[in-house]
Amino acid sequence: MRRSPTDKNLSPPQPFPSSSKAGASSEAMASPAISACLEDNLRAIEGSFADCKDLTILHWNYGPELEQTAFSVYFDTLTKIAPVNPLREALQNLVAHDLGPARTVTVEDVKAFFDSHGVASPSAELIDDLDQAVSGILDGKVVIFFSGWQKAIAYIALDVEQRQASEPITEPTVQGPHVSFIEALSRNIGVIRSLLKSPKLKFEFFTPGEESRRTVCFGYLEGAVKPDILAEFKQRIACIDKEEILEVSYLEEWIGDSRYSPFPLVRYTERPDTVVAALLDGKIIAMVNGSPSALICPGTFMEFFMTSEDYYYRTIFSSLIRLIRVAAFSIALLLPSTYIALSTFHSELIPTVLLLAILNTREGIPFPAMMEALIMEFFFELLREAGIRLPRPIGSAVSIVGALVIGQAAIQSQIASPVMVIVVALTGIASFALPQYHMAIAIRILRFPLMFLAATFGGLGIMVGFILIFLHLATLRSLGQPYLASLSPIDVGRLRDAIIVMPRRLMVHSPRSGHLRKKAPERKKVP
Repeated sequence: MRRSPTDKNLSPPQPFPSSSKAGASSEAMASPAISACLEDNLRAIEGSFADCKDLTILHWNYGPELEQTAFSVYFDTLTKIAPVNPLREALQNLVAHDLGPARTVTVEDVKAFFDSHGVASPSAELIDDLDQAVSGILDGKVVIFFSGWQKAIAYIALDVEQRQASEPITEPTVQGPHVSFIEALSRNIGVIRSLLKSPKLKFEFFTPGEESRRTVCFGYLEGAVKPDILAEFKQRIACIDKEEILEVSYLEEWIGDSRYSPFPLVRYTERPDTVVAALLDGKIIAMVNGSPSALICPGTFMEFFMTSEDYYYRTIFSSLIRLIRVAAFSIALLLPSTYIALSTFHSELIPTVLLLAILNTREGIPFPAMMEALIMEFFFELLREAGIRLPRPIGSAVSIVGALVIGQAAIQSQIASPVMVIVVALTGIASFALPQYHMAIAIRILRFPLMFLAATFGGLGIMVGFILIFLHLATLRSLGQPYLASLSPIDVGRLRDAIIVMPRRLMVHSPRSGHLRKKAPERKKVP
């Protein structure tokens, strides 16, 4: 290897023999502290990473006579830099620091220089514990051990392929930002800070688990979040110690108040603008390294009908769209059970012409309305899951063709009536209109008990089921906060933004902030 004049005190890296690679027995374990003996540190690293074939250990010699020894350790699957760069960067300042080329660089010089001046690179740190060295190597760092020195240098050299930011997949929008989070936690936090440039924005980090050790962070806007909510969140999140957190949805188990409620208690989003709006509204967000979604808590019932796009349009259009979502919720939840109750128990409530048309289509159907609805709902749910799991190029085609073929075949074979096919299809379309997928799942679960109640007790069963659902919602809490907040107890300030979107200049409280804002001054009339 050809060396430049600035590299005359460095020798090219020489790999250790195969016997010194990370394949030694894990029985030889050193003490947690870094030893001054280079061989002890080498055995400790080999024992910690036994049988890790992608671990690279390189032997170094430095100094004018190349009599000083060191070795660097890193995973070549996590690090893509040239192995000579870290040591050159570490020793370049030492050689140029009042030490001429004729002066021999000793271990004492290395210790004195780094102990007094620290590490010159901002992407490096000094460590004095073997556990820190092991964690640094697993994080994609290059760790350098020196002979005769009880410290090591760890350089950040992580270089793993990451997905580029693209348009949100689960939350597409016509107007507004078209950027989403990715699986890199640091990049996601940087995007949030670029949109919310406030020193009151706080992020706290912790690393639960013993194997995956993924970094978990939660953020809040100081002054906007309520202190009791933040204290309750920290108390619950502190219970996560040895659990392996692989995705942000794993946190819902500890944050939520009711584990068996079908209704979601937290929101998920992959849009940075939605996260910024939630922070301004006094919410707490949580993210996990490796997950492209952010968790927003506490979640209230009406927030699952809102999107960030509501505030990018005019008031009339946004209010109409939100009312359509509320109507879609009612249709998806009650339409099949209402049809079963009317056709089975309350046919006198159906207009005569419509009743005759329904009876004409049901002629020859061997199943009652309840069994007919269960068969069609099962087919529809099966098609929905198949469309999700199939590859994207053929998933939509199979779903549409399957729905047409099965619906037409069911009608011709007299398994289901055309009216039931319309009811099931309208129910599925209404569930797709909800912006939050987890709320649609709750409707899919509750739809079947209501159908059984309607088939057993008619309209009375639907009323009893609806009352039980409402009582459950009234008693449900998220981080100690009422799930029906702004609806019960009534909050006039937030009620104006719960169902319809009022103009901003008429709102005392901004829908994007929990802070009190002044009303807009009245416009002077032009004479």
